[in-house]
Amino acid sequence: MERRVVITECSAITPIGHGKDEIVRHLIEGISGVKKIREDDLLSGFIDCGVFGTVDYPLEYDFKRQHRKTMGPVSYYACQVAKEVLENSGLNHDFITSGRLGVAFGSTHGSPSVQRGIYKSFFSKSRSSFAKIGAVDYLKSMVHTTAANITKMFGITGRVISSSTACTTSSQSIGFGYEMVKYGMQDAMLCGGADEYDTTTVAVFDNLLACSTEFNDTPHLTPRPFDEQRDGLVVGEGAGAVLLEEYEFAKKRGANILGEVIGFSCNNNGGDLILPNIDGITETIRLGLKDAGISADSVDFVSAHATATKMGDVIEAHAIGRAYGDFPVVTGLKSYMGHTMGSCGAIETIISLYMMEKGFIPQTLNLDKVDERCAMKGVQ
Repeated sequence: MERRVVITECSAITPIGHGKDEIVRHLIEGISGVKKIREDDLLSGFIDCGVFGTVDYPLEYDFKRQHRKTMGPVSYYACQVAKEVLENSGLNHDFITSGRLGVAFGSTHGSPSVQRGIYKSFFSKSRSSFAKIGAVDYLKSMVHTTAANITKMFGITGRVISSSTACTTSSQSIGFGYEMVKYGMQDAMLCGGADEYDTTTVAVFDNLLACSTEFNDTPHLTPRPFDEQRDGLVVGEGAGAVLLEEYEFAKKRGANILGEVIGFSCNNNGGDLILPNIDGITETIRLGLKDAGISADSVDFVSAHATATKMGDVIEAHAIGRAYGDFPVVTGLKSYMGHTMGSCGAIETIISLYMMEKGFIPQTLNLDKVDERCAMKGVQ
């Protein structure tokens, strides 16, 4: 008999707030978290994009020095949401360190700000500059730094999975965690993703002509998923974590059940590394429905990836139409925050939990006129 998997706790740091009340307020009031990009030594005339989904409010960390010394900015985000989830979960220390709790957590790059400092030292002709490379800089910057620092901080000894697959990083983390619990490998999994403020990513997407550039003076008006005037994605930062538990275990200990994960799919189109593929997206959706054991017409709401790129939105809209028809309501949550990269799947899962609890569906921000190429009756 397959085990049921439920979500019992969550936490998010986002450009539209830290914590449920603030995030929900931004969504209901239609307040954007996109701001003008900060001055940066990478930007000097080389990047056309001037906007970023920024966490611009103070965060207080009370981490011990022994934990801080191996953490870059991305791990601070990751460990903070992990800490909030574990503290609010009611799980005791014995269980957390028992090996029955695992971690599935990742990021896009590790810590690019730490990496940049290392590269500057390597390419400097100054021996004193090279000497500035810290003994733990690799631990701060490595691609699995979020998962490693979480396990170290909380003494977690169970299965560790550290996905690093750009936009799908934390979605995969939740999916892989779901499979770990469903098939009896773990009783609980702490899952999510994080990414820090990083203009390196902006520079890459800007060079690919994928970034928004027309709203640099009015950052709250971009990104514009599915809209006629969309001109590209907006890079963002943040973190999200969810706790998955086996249903009977959660029920027995009296955990508060926020939702249930009933299906997951993960696929690959075997083709272009940049352009989305409608057949691959559609098949992945269908596989997810099959794994969940539900029909497409039983789905009421779709949280679209919807990055606001010119072709990406069109292809995704058609894939959603193929798989679901016109019935479900579709919202592009990145319109509020930008693309928070490796954390977006977890953050948007958490927002969907908030929406279910509060009984509302936010409109897609900045969607003034649906591009007819993206037209779906459910888009709002």
